[in-house]
Order: sequence, then C-alpha cells, then structure tokens
Amino acid sequence: MKKTLLILFILLPGRIVAQNPTGSSGQYPPPVKFIDEQDHQNMTDQLGIKSLRPGPSGNESAPNHANYDESLANPFPNLPDLLTLKNGKKVTTPDIWWKERRPEIVEDMEKECYGKLPKKIPAVKWTVVISEREMVGFIPVIAKKLTGHVDNSEYPFIDVNISMVLVVPVNAKGSVPVLMMFGMANLPSPAQPKTQQLLTAGWGYAVIDPSSIQADNGAGLTKGIIGLVNKGQPRKPDDWGSLRAWAWGAARGLDYLETDTAVDAKHVGIEGVSRYGKAALVTLAFEDRFALALIGSSGKGGATLNRRNFGEAVESLTGTGEYHWMAGNYLKYGAAESVSGVGNADQMHVDSHCLIAMCAPRLTFISYGIPEKGDAKWLDQKGSYMATVATGSVFKLLGVKDIGVSNDYKTEIMPPYNTSMLDGELAWRQHDGGHTDAPNMKYFIEWANRKINYNPGTQGIK
Repeated sequence: MKKTLLILFILLPGRIVAQNPTGSSGQYPPPVKFIDEQDHQNMTDQLGIKSLRPGPSGNESAPNHANYDESLANPFPNLPDLLTLKNGKKVTTPDIWWKERRPEIVEDMEKECYGKLPKKIPAVKWTVVISEREMVGFIPVIAKKLTGHVDNSEYPFIDVNISMVLVVPVNAKGSVPVLMMFGMANLPSPAQPKTQQLLTAGWGYAVIDPSSIQADNGAGLTKGIIGLVNKGQPRKPDDWGSLRAWAWGAARGLDYLETDTAVDAKHVGIEGVSRYGKAALVTLAFEDRFALALIGSSGKGGATLNRRNFGEAVESLTGTGEYHWMAGNYLKYGAAESVSGVGNADQMHVDSHCLIAMCAPRLTFISYGIPEKGDAKWLDQKGSYMATVATGSVFKLLGVKDIGVSNDYKTEIMPPYNTSMLDGELAWRQHDGGHTDAPNMKYFIEWANRKINYNPGTQGIK
C-alpha cells in the first residue's frame, strides 16, 4: 500500500516543527514576511550602507531628471580590459581566455552584480499537464503545457512550480530549433506575430513564466526559488537575485527540452525584452547549454554599460523598485554613505561588455528600437552599442566574427537604425519600432538559420 506522507505543522513559540508519521521530526525556521522596503533595508543594514543616492527620474521635466547630455554621459570612460588578466598578463589565446580570464570575469559578475547560485538547489520534476494538437494560423502544431515542480521536502512552507509551454510544428522533418521566451506561459494563440514567424520558419518555441520561478519584487525574495533555498530567510549580500533565478529556471526548462525528441536540444535559444531582455542575456552568459539569444531592449543590468550616465542609472537599480534583480552587493555602487565609503560604477571589476563576452562564441543578437516609437532614451541604446563593440575582441579571439567594426568603443559611432550588422556570431540591429524585439524577429531567424545551417524545407539541422 502506497504510503501518504502527512506533514503536520505545529506552531511553537519562536519556531515551527514539522512531524511525519514515522515519528522523526525536523525544525524549520518560520518564513520571513517582508515588504519591499523592509527587505531593502535589511540588505543595506547588512552592507553597512547608511544612505543611497536616489535614482534619476524618467520625466525630463522633473528636477532630478536623468542625464541625456552625451557630453556628460561617460564620467568613467575606461572599461575593464577583457583581454588582460588581473595580474596584468595579456590574453593571447583561447586557452588563456577559457582557463584564466573568463573565470575571473564570472567570479566578479557573481560577486558584484548577479549573485552566486547556491551550492545545493533542489531538483525539478517536469510533468506534461496538457498535450494537444492545435492549429496556429494554417500551421498544425503540438502544444504542451508543462509544470516543473521543485522538490520542497527540505522546506515545505514554500511551493515552487515552474510554468512552461512548448509548441512545435507537426510537419517538421526531424527535430527543430526552439526559442525559449520569457513571458506568460499560455497555450498558443494565432495573434502573436513573433511566435507565428518562428513556426512559419520551421522553429518551435517555448514560453517560460518568470513569476513562477521568482517574483519580480523585493517582497518575494523570501519566497520563490530564492526563498525556498534560503528556507524563507532574507538573502545574504552575494546571494542570487531575480535575474539569476530566472536564468536558473530557464536552464531547468532546457533540462526538459533535452528529453523531448521533437526539439533539437543543441540549438535552443533564449529571448526576452526589457527586464526579460536582461534575464535572457544573463541566461546565455551563465548557462552554456543555450546556443543563442535574442536580447531585446535590455538597458542597465543587461547590455548597457553600468559606467554610463545616460537615462537609467546604477542608482535606478539600487533603489527599492529594482534592486531585487541583482545581488545585494550591487547596492554598494549606489551608496552615498556607507562603512566602505561612497560607491560608484567605476569600482566594479566588470561591466556589461564582460557579460556579453561570457556568451562568446555563441550566437548573441543585441536588439533595440528607437525612442521616437517608444523604446525610451532611458535604455541608453548607445551604451549597449558601446558594450557590443568592446565585446567583439573576445568573439574574434575565439575564432568567430563580431559586428564588423573596430573594438574601440570610445570612437565607433552607432549606425542609423535599420542597419543590419549580422555577419558575425555577435550581431546588432536597431529597428524602427518601439519597446519590443518583434520587428527584428525575421532578421534574427534568417541570421540564426544561416549560422546553424538550418533549412527546414530539406533536412532540418545539418
């Protein structure tokens, strides 16, 4: 007879005890319930920060409006050199990059920006909840709704169930490349132009819901996967933030895709726009099984340089609204007064060009729109272009092409919008639309098909 585990929670003064029928017992700390401001204060207290500089306003008529004067945009003009080790030795071979320089960058990225993954994270078990044959436009597809349950046996108070949808064309000749997208994981609708384009091109797509992995707020940091691993307690300064947690969740989605015979698991990409563009870039950088990415309008914390003072600022990410995306240590760079002094972005050992370099030599497409159509100046498109230019040296070192210009980020001029810089494994295109990557999707598909040698009309992946 199958035994059913009955967990009885008994509230005792100052603690919670869980008992099961075998008579064994374990003690669990009660989950902390913070609002954003309380969690933020807890972190600043841990770091010895007495005050933070306020972030700028996106309203250009406000007294504290963001800077949009290019002459003031580069207070810290010198970026960390991608091809110089901390000991001063130059990186002259791919072997030195992989064994010495890239590990240095990863360590600093984790410590200073995005946080470290815990040494022990519970396993995820995927279940196919629904599998149906449907039509998307005139394309027959198999659509699956999936749930990834995270083992919470070591802390039953927090339940994490990752939500994902997978859609693949029925008539494909063999397995197909799949683009995983951050967003609401709903069954397919023909009114979604990006997914329609993917299916028409012989691709599949997956949509994974970030909120089912980790909440997009500071109050949620003692819940979700971060809270589950921390047993409901607040983060330490080098713990992972929401961006890294979403990337971890995407990797668990890829675990499932590797088991599905309809998916060419060696050619799975990741996509997102805005905060999810940040998450997509973090995913490609840290999760090396992803083969390619479309990074849409990602701004600070994504492809835009932290050292730039144009629109969104480091202080925008250290205030209560967005700090949860990053490791707690990131708050130090917005400190006005702290035990370690005044903080600024130039104190970082890394910047966004380092994050993009972590993706090399995999296929990395940086996408933006134009301010006139709603892709706000706040995002600092030029700051992302500068980072992309600087990163090219690593792509070339590893034997692939960059965007085709010099790597002098101080002098290269961002090209007019609708200029396709798509010859290399590193790609740049600013479209003439707004805060979306949809106008670049067809360019992304054509570029990716060429780079992975995919022809859906013949043999699929060669």
